[in-house]
Amino acid sequence: MHKIVFATNNAHKMSEVSDILDARFKLISLKEIGCFDDIPETQDTIEGNAIQKANYVWKKNGIDCIADDTGLEVEALNGAPGVYSARYAGEDCVAENNIQKLLKELDGVVNRKARFKTVAALILDGQTHLFEGIINGRILTEKRGTDGFGYDPVFLPDNFEESFAEMSAEQKNTISHRALAFQAFAEFMSR
Repeated sequence: MHKIVFATNNAHKMSEVSDILDARFKLISLKEIGCFDDIPETQDTIEGNAIQKANYVWKKNGIDCIADDTGLEVEALNGAPGVYSARYAGEDCVAENNIQKLLKELDGVVNRKARFKTVAALILDGQTHLFEGIINGRILTEKRGTDGFGYDPVFLPDNFEESFAEMSAEQKNTISHRALAFQAFAEFMSR
């Protein structure tokens, strides 16, 4: 079994990725290695943030590590909120604030095309490897569903009738941006 530190303090994300990966992998939380730091995310790209987080944990603890960053990129907003998705409505905002700001920005906008992009950065034996997952869809005009987290209630993936928040965790975890990135990671580790 591969044991690897997952550089996140987000319990939803930890649970989701654990469900995506099969029994060959055991994700170790930051708490389990005694890391309670507020890991910096100061880069201006999704890739940069993922690498920064993985490097931080690896350099501080000397443990193989994977970290990810995700952004919602809305075509009509020139790719915003993008790397700022988690703090779109401000530094101390919650998901609901971000959703409301996004819906207000898109009020009356016909082009609602969007995509979720996840980049996972793995540091294995000091080498960095990147894995990307993208899912296209559109932004709904109002929230639908109560599961998931972040922008899930307003994101409708292409070729589906349900928002991410209306899907079961099992369904979302087979098609999501995060699932695609971590499935690519799992394939890499199986080589």
